[in-house]
Amino acid sequence: MEDFDYLRDGDVYLDSACQSLRPRPVIEALNKYYTEHNSCGERVKYAWGRKTDELVEDTRAAILKYLKLKSKDYSVSFTLNTTYGINLLLSQFKSDIFKKVMTSDIEHNSPFLATMTFAKRQGIPREIMTRERDGSIDVSNYDFTKALVVVNSASNIDGRKLLNIKEIVKKVHQQGGIIIIDAAQALAHSSDILEKTEADAICASAHKMYGPSLGIMIVCRKLFDLIETSFIGGGMVDDVDADRYQLSADSPNHAYTKFESGLQAWGEIVAFGEAIKWLESRTKADKANLANCVERLYDFLKSQPKVHLINDTPNPTMSFYIEGLDSHMLGAALSNEGIMARTGYFCAHYYLDHVMHYPPLIRFSFGYHIRPADIDKTIKILERILG
Repeated sequence: MEDFDYLRDGDVYLDSACQSLRPRPVIEALNKYYTEHNSCGERVKYAWGRKTDELVEDTRAAILKYLKLKSKDYSVSFTLNTTYGINLLLSQFKSDIFKKVMTSDIEHNSPFLATMTFAKRQGIPREIMTRERDGSIDVSNYDFTKALVVVNSASNIDGRKLLNIKEIVKKVHQQGGIIIIDAAQALAHSSDILEKTEADAICASAHKMYGPSLGIMIVCRKLFDLIETSFIGGGMVDDVDADRYQLSADSPNHAYTKFESGLQAWGEIVAFGEAIKWLESRTKADKANLANCVERLYDFLKSQPKVHLINDTPNPTMSFYIEGLDSHMLGAALSNEGIMARTGYFCAHYYLDHVMHYPPLIRFSFGYHIRPADIDKTIKILERILG
């Protein structure tokens, strides 16, 4: 694809679950910010600043449109990454709101560790829910009464989705709970399961959806009443006296500032807006190429007796190990051939190591940059390794 023309022949990038490659339009949008309107957003009145403000607001609106959510119900704030967003929320909830905190067994360390520390700090129990092989949660097994629930919408292990996400959100709310969704692995290729999902907050990372390194927080305005702002600084206040201040977030039009202390990554936010446009413009041919490449490599791995594939179905994220071969050594061998893949436990130590007792794995994760020749090469090298 011409938008990834910088990717050299022979280089096979299979680590999009960590961070996707950036297409040319996104790179150019970031460069354009630095060369044409480098400025501090929301602080200046000169023309460059007005241009930055306009494009940043366009990005906030584009995110809500992408998920089919309404601005009267949700606001969009920017942070460093998904982990930061989840921790920023959990560290500022008022006391005595929740009776327990709940997460699931296949979580990335972002929600898994954050819920652990939240439970200790609040002095409440923590419950780990079991995800089914298809990624769903059997809600009949759990009581969400006044619970804080933090779960992913797609796994970074094998891409399995929280297929009954709307059912879970509904039951959590019916029982007086709050639900935060880790959408880091879903927004690029599985955003449909999040559309119109009335979660209390959705945290994600732009760098996993073809944008710059950036975190996204989509927060229901009703949730603000449960937050006691303690992480605070410039850009968040309208007035300051000797021992008091007025939060900008008290105004509905500036609610997002509740989570945006200090100077923001304006260029990255602007470029992320371009990434959303780029994602929305993917053609049927682009999607078909990605799906075909995923299926080809999945079918090959599934057919190999020595390969233990974690996935039950083809997915742009797939993990496996080869019987009798250390995955880290395999990763190094693939790297020597120009194939870039992740090895280890992918920040999901609890599930992969302590629940399933897998050895370290290797993960192939795909993006729209993938070429049929990349699959040809990967299969050829694996055939040689497998003997």
